[in-house]
Amino acid sequence: MITLKNKKLEVSIHLLIWLVLFFLPAAFSLGSDGNWLELFKHFWLQLIFLAVIFYINYLVLINWLYTNKKLGFVLINIGLIIALIIFKHQIFDWIESPRPKGGGGGRRPPEGFIYFMDFMIYMIPVAFSIAISSGQKMKQAEEIKREADNIKLKSELQHLKYQLQPHFFFNALNNIYSLIDFAPEKAKHSIHSLGKLMRHLLYKTDVEKIRLFDEIDFLNKYIELMTLRLNDNTKVLTSFPKMIPNLEIAPLLFISIVENAFKHGVSATQHSDISFKMEIVDDEIHFTASNSNFPKTEMDKSGSGIGVENLKKRLSLLYPEKYEFHSHLNNGMYIAEMKLKTK
Repeated sequence: MITLKNKKLEVSIHLLIWLVLFFLPAAFSLGSDGNWLELFKHFWLQLIFLAVIFYINYLVLINWLYTNKKLGFVLINIGLIIALIIFKHQIFDWIESPRPKGGGGGRRPPEGFIYFMDFMIYMIPVAFSIAISSGQKMKQAEEIKREADNIKLKSELQHLKYQLQPHFFFNALNNIYSLIDFAPEKAKHSIHSLGKLMRHLLYKTDVEKIRLFDEIDFLNKYIELMTLRLNDNTKVLTSFPKMIPNLEIAPLLFISIVENAFKHGVSATQHSDISFKMEIVDDEIHFTASNSNFPKTEMDKSGSGIGVENLKKRLSLLYPEKYEFHSHLNNGMYIAEMKLKTK
């Protein structure tokens, strides 16, 4: 439908241009003693031939430039132009009165110069058709490149999403596994909670954007699941907005930061603090995770370590120049901060 609309617009523009070119000389001749035959000879006949050359090239011959028929393009254009020049001068001979012998009427340019000037004039529509076609080819190439980039972007984002979900599932199962021996009831409750989270992953994340309300609800459920296995030495605080505006974001943007806080912020023997805070200023989301810093050893396989790197890649693809992500250590606390402009 869009192509048909563009085609109609193109035809309308062509008609308008040729109508203006044909009627402009007539408009200048109104009110004068201009000879209509002279108008036909010097303007309209020339425009007709220019139009013939242009559309033969624009509709047919121009495609030969992009194949192995370039020589044919040149030879046919030369032959066409020469034929039209000869035909034009024959028409002049038919409609002009015979010139009296003696050459009255002023000195005329040499015949060869007249033919040369006609040839150069008739090359103009050939050049125009090449220029228009080249512009269209460049536009098509840009559109194809843009479409290819979009496909690549979607493919990469899909890959990152599929990479994130098994990572999340692995960490959650690892958490439940640690509960089975000493807290089987908590383990059963954890499995039930995990089922809710997996339902969210299956049915609510296969879209470009979800409501911020749903994402916060998912984070709360995940934090609740992770706190089931924690002892009294670990304190977890959350501060999420009570009134959540109607904003939409890409799914699973904060979960990697939350996972990372639980992975590196819990100790079995030392006091641990973990906190999550989200603030919304106009259309900008500020999310901060703070946790005690207990780095994992190389022997610890409790996670694949891809979460935060995955997040950075997704942010760079989804929100270029609309996000900030920083992490640093401060008095033994690891702090990760993310700012995100949703519009």
